Amino acid sequence: MLLKDKVVIVSGIGPGLGIELALLAAQEGAKLSICARTASKLDDAEAQIAALGLGTEVLKVPTDIADREQCKTLVARTIERFGRIDSLINSAYTGGSFEPIESANLDDWRATMDINFFGTIQLTQEVIPQMKSQGGGSVVMINTMVTRVPLPWQGGYGASKGALKVATGHLAKELGGYGIRVNSAFMGWMWGPPVEGYLKGAARQQGITVEALRKEIGKNIALGDIPDDADCAKVAIFLASDYSRAMTGACVDVNGGEYFPV
Repeated sequence: MLLKDKVVIVSGIGPGLGIELALLAAQEGAKLSICARTASKLDDAEAQIAALGLGTEVLKVPTDIADREQCKTLVARTIERFGRIDSLINSAYTGGSFEPIESANLDDWRATMDINFFGTIQLTQEVIPQMKSQGGGSVVMINTMVTRVPLPWQGGYGASKGALKVATGHLAKELGGYGIRVNSAFMGWMWGPPVEGYLKGAARQQGITVEALRKEIGKNIALGDIPDDADCAKVAIFLASDYSRAMTGACVDVNGGEYFPV
């Protein structure tokens, strides 16, 4: 198991990638500290993890990562419960409002930045002292293909994740000497509840079926279809594990081949 006896914090637990990250980490042997703003999402995640029958130790801490004190509490409670932190997977995010930049509400951009950039960085800052004291650790940033392939009306979201990409590179340089690795997984389309919900709405607007719309998107993906979110989660788990111990500052594209540098 890739994460046997490792202590892993996963932020942003909820339908889609967040819960898949938690479930896969549990299957790979981790002890879990999970957080989300909504306590009911954590309760649901705990039930799904328990249903695996692995006896996984789970700590639930309702946390808004935009609040520094709540980040401090999450980390302190994790250390109190487990004694160490081997990996932080930063999955918490907000998509913000979808609107053209020329008329965008910049207050919404600031709110998006508070979670996707500042929230992620301050949660990362909170785990660094513990990782230094124990001789290392792994931080995984969940980023987005939108920073590679700009999409209309997603400027605020893309800008917040673009800032995170740059900061991640600096973090990797600064923390490497302490044995702390910082890598990013750039997710594209992922088949799961969020994308399913989006495509249902888009299909209704366009007067076509979800299957037809999914097939159209798949034409731009080298593997021919939208990847499943559980498969995308496996890349993040790899980056969290010792199997990637020779990697830091890496930007790994996880999109089925819709985008890749040439």
